[in-house]
Amino acid sequence: MRIAHLSDPHVTTGPLAASPAQGLYQALGRALSLEPRPDLVVITGDLTDSGRPEEYAALHAILRPCPVPVLLAAGNHDDPEALTAEFGGTPFLAGGASARYVAELPEATVVVADSRVAGSPGGTLGPGQLAWIDESLRARPDVPALVCVHHPPRPVGLPFLDGMRLADGPALAEVVARHPRVVRVLAGHVHRTILASFAGTVVAVAPSTYRLTALRMHDEQPPGYLAEPPGFLLHLVDDSGCVTHAVNVGQASADFAL
Repeated sequence: MRIAHLSDPHVTTGPLAASPAQGLYQALGRALSLEPRPDLVVITGDLTDSGRPEEYAALHAILRPCPVPVLLAAGNHDDPEALTAEFGGTPFLAGGASARYVAELPEATVVVADSRVAGSPGGTLGPGQLAWIDESLRARPDVPALVCVHHPPRPVGLPFLDGMRLADGPALAEVVARHPRVVRVLAGHVHRTILASFAGTVVAVAPSTYRLTALRMHDEQPPGYLAEPPGFLLHLVDDSGCVTHAVNVGQASADFAL
C-alpha cells in the first residue's frame, strides 16, 4: 500500500489565500504524478489556518476532485466542529462525524486521533482517547497499522516546538509498544521532515505543503520560516513493514486535474 502523507496546508480565505492553496494543490499534483499513484492520501492536521467554516469549504473544493481517497486529521489550528460540519459523513473522515476515527482498509488499519487542545498550541490525547487507540489497534492485530496524530509524541530536537508537542506522548508510547504491527506514527505540526524512533516503531513527521520551519536547534527565539521547497512523505506499507520516502514539491509538479 502506498500512502502519501501531507501536512499543515493552513488553507485560508481572503487576500492571503493563494500561497497555502497553491502549495496543497501542487503537493497533491506531485503525489498523483508518482508511478504508480498512491492508494491513499493522509493530511495530518492544521488543515486550515483559523478553523473557520469558509476555510474548510475552500479545503473541500481543493480536495473534492482527488481521484484517490483522502483522510483528514485535526491540528491545533483546526476547529473539530467546523471540520466535521464540512466533512462529516464523507470518506474524508471515513464516513463518520468525528475528528477521531478508524479507517479499516484491506491492506492496513489507519487510526486517526484528535490531539487538539482548545486555546493551546500543544496537544493531548487523554486517557479516553488512548484507550480507544489501544482498542482500535487490538481489533486487527494481523494487519499493518498506522496511528495519525498532529502533534509529535516525542522531542524532535527543536526546543521551541518541543515545548508544544504531544503532552502525553509517553502514554501513547505505552499503547503503541503493545502493538508490534504499528509500522508508523504519522505526525505534522513541526513543518519539517523528521524521522525518529518511538515505542518500537518510527514517528514520521511530514513537512508542511505551505512553508517550512527553519532548522534552529535552540530556544532563544522562535525558529521562523525558510523559503525551502515544500514536500510530503510517501510510506510504502506491506507485511514486511514500512519504507518512507521524502518527496520534494517544485515547479515540475504535475497539474492536479481529472
